[in-house]
Amino acid sequence: MSVRTNRPYRRLLTSTVAVFAAGAFVVGCTSNEPEEEDQPAAEETGGDGGGSGNDEPGETVVIGFSGPEADHGWLAAVNDSAIAEAESYDDIELRTAEGTNDANLQISQIETFINEGVDAIVLLPTDGAQLTEVAIRAMEAGIPVINVDREFSSPFAARATILGDNHGMGISAGTYACQLIEDNDIQDPVIAEIAGIDSLPLTQDRSRGFAEALEACGQTVDNRVAAEFTVESGEEQAANLLQAAPEIDIIWNHDDDQGVGVKQAFDNAGRDEFFFIGGAGSANAMQWIQDGEMEATILYPPTQAADGIRLARLIAQNKGMSDLVQVEVPRRIVLNAPVVNIDNVEDYLHLGFES
Repeated sequence: MSVRTNRPYRRLLTSTVAVFAAGAFVVGCTSNEPEEEDQPAAEETGGDGGGSGNDEPGETVVIGFSGPEADHGWLAAVNDSAIAEAESYDDIELRTAEGTNDANLQISQIETFINEGVDAIVLLPTDGAQLTEVAIRAMEAGIPVINVDREFSSPFAARATILGDNHGMGISAGTYACQLIEDNDIQDPVIAEIAGIDSLPLTQDRSRGFAEALEACGQTVDNRVAAEFTVESGEEQAANLLQAAPEIDIIWNHDDDQGVGVKQAFDNAGRDEFFFIGGAGSANAMQWIQDGEMEATILYPPTQAADGIRLARLIAQNKGMSDLVQVEVPRRIVLNAPVVNIDNVEDYLHLGFES
């Protein structure tokens, strides 16, 4: 892929924040949930909690954790990080349900946690809408539920929700693409997008953010294909894209798991004239960045469930977040979607997951 040039990363961060802030304002004005202000959060770096008093051992809490089957790298990292985070605290007893993509089975897992009377539940639902009712039942039983990544359809289903920022991923990718165009004086750039599954709201949010950020610098997506978050589909759709576009300047691929196949298609075709931007933050992508084979990736933190474990512990122990004046844990936290490139990749290597 094209080699990087010197460019002011600080300016990129400022631009991204400015554009994202405008998007966040729109979301806040149109939400049908109770009026709550999203609390930004930096990515977690491990089980030290920044040395806050909240890390002092307290009363032992029993936390039930349920998530989807780890059928690709990001989900495996989510599950592993949750377990590792729980193990870093002496006052957490973690009960882990077997990962599943069957909503009915996951519902039965939550019902088991309810019957066992756990102190809190951390739930990354296979489908937010389908798991909403059982989450409400847990809440009504006095068990706080921490909703991770895929939102429930009712605000009464969770005490706290922690999310990655899909729309913000698109904003970050598009803003970075605009900076590449400016810094490299690319005239009439050809911009391509390799999305994930188009029917999913997360894909729609990523594409919407990308288009909005490109519009801010007078650009649009010229060629677009959609894969299915798998290596095979990534290779197939990337090959189709390359056949349709004999010259490309910038490509954003939504997902680093499917990116393994995407890059294979690039290598097979001998194409490297473009800046290649990824999404999610896999270990593969970070290695490609270090090797000069990839320009950047946009982080979608695999720490969400680990952060959920921390929040569940605080809530069950009636603690707040020590760095906030607010005495209780916020109801909604949205994690940042930073650009990871050669300038800062070493700061994020510990978050990289194997595809």
